[in-house]
Amino acid sequence: MPFSQSLSESEREIALAISAAAFVNPFSDDRERFERDLSEKVSAFAPHAEPGRWSEGLAGWLAQLPKSKRNLNSLPIRDRELMRVVFLFSTYHQFLQDLDGLITKQLEQENSARVPFAKQCLEILNGFGLDDAESDRLFGIFYQLRRAHHFIVRGLKGDSASMKDFRRRLWNNVFTSDIRSYDQFLWNKMEDFSTLLLGETGSGKGTAAAAIGRSGFIPFVRSQNAFAESFNRTFIALNLAQFPESLLEAELFGYRKGAFTGAVESHDGVFARCSPHGAIFLDEIGEVVPPVQVKLLNVLQERVFSPVGSRQTQRFAGRVIAATNKNLDQLRSTRNFREDFFYRISSDIIEVPTLRQRLQESPHELDLLLESILHRLTGSSGMLKTIHEKIEKTPGPNYCWPGNVRELEQAIRRILLTGSYQPRVPSAESSEDDFAKRCIDIQLTADELMQRYAHLAYRKLGTRAAVARRLELDPRTVLKYLNPILSQTTSEAPEGPAVSPG
Repeated sequence: MPFSQSLSESEREIALAISAAAFVNPFSDDRERFERDLSEKVSAFAPHAEPGRWSEGLAGWLAQLPKSKRNLNSLPIRDRELMRVVFLFSTYHQFLQDLDGLITKQLEQENSARVPFAKQCLEILNGFGLDDAESDRLFGIFYQLRRAHHFIVRGLKGDSASMKDFRRRLWNNVFTSDIRSYDQFLWNKMEDFSTLLLGETGSGKGTAAAAIGRSGFIPFVRSQNAFAESFNRTFIALNLAQFPESLLEAELFGYRKGAFTGAVESHDGVFARCSPHGAIFLDEIGEVVPPVQVKLLNVLQERVFSPVGSRQTQRFAGRVIAATNKNLDQLRSTRNFREDFFYRISSDIIEVPTLRQRLQESPHELDLLLESILHRLTGSSGMLKTIHEKIEKTPGPNYCWPGNVRELEQAIRRILLTGSYQPRVPSAESSEDDFAKRCIDIQLTADELMQRYAHLAYRKLGTRAAVARRLELDPRTVLKYLNPILSQTTSEAPEGPAVSPG
């Protein structure tokens, strides 16, 4: 073994900066600060690189290290873990474009794609002193990191504060808040951590679930030069509300031939079809009756299930992601949602922000969403300006988008077909029911609460002056709260002076 040589103070300072950049959540506010610090520390090793391009400086710094410091087995014990992070960080970024290309290729085919750059990457990891088994595992984590970044960025656009925090939460859900612990202890144990997504209809719970479900660890099989599974097969979604109770168990757990009338052949449920490296998305979990909750609880606790009509048990090795737009606290208080089941499916609870919250925080987010949806629908964002102008006209800039991103997508489709989008105005009764539900579920901001309450008072009392008297508000304040709601119905929109004679 070559003579071990400790890192110098300056080398350790750079290695620590690399380590900080390596472990930061890429969607956190700290990322830019850590990368800026790294760029400054390695800039001298790539004097001709563009400012901020730390990757070239990092490569230059590694290249000038003595050979004994570029192999873990040649380093003293106290430097090994630090330099292990450096070597992994450098190698991962060296193959970013290759990993992105592999993801694109895999999206286009069902079976697991061959990995042409695997041999080169694994040889580099071996050269740093990692054995074959560890190199294969870390190559799998490289692929996982890039997939998670791809699906979180591609599927969840937005620059609002709530969306930035949402993406940060999703990343932590896949890799935990401490990726060091994930690397050492949890990379193959994440099936024990169920996730509960809460949010309004159309807010993007399914997209978030797919990002998690397609970002699990998949082992690399060196003998096949491919990963053990295609991520196209690792995510299964099931809307529980679409099945009657009598059929739900059969869809979840499967059934054997002859188990009930009509069971002319055996059928595998979602738990049997789920890949060991995958996840099941149980949407509308709030619709499940307590007896089925008990059976789901048993699957989550024991990791086994039995098809309907069979006594044989099967093992479930995947992860469970659940979602609902219901108020689970209310369901739990009425015992329609079991406490033990709630705690078992909620290792992590993530709230999906509403579209109105996102637009309040960042009006520019509308264009980001329009561009993304248009590109997906038409292959181009060339009509962005036209679509934006149509939406600004009707339903207008103050529309609250009760159907969230799903409604926005349908609005774009409607505009493309008919040239405009006119939301359907709910009846007074359904509007009041919706308002009451949103109040109970704490789904309204203070401004939204006042808007809806002022509108309710306006419908009951008939004039802005009467509303102002009843709510003890200045008429101009009443007009401010009424305009965003009434502008959605055009015919009711208040006109004239700010102070109405009533």
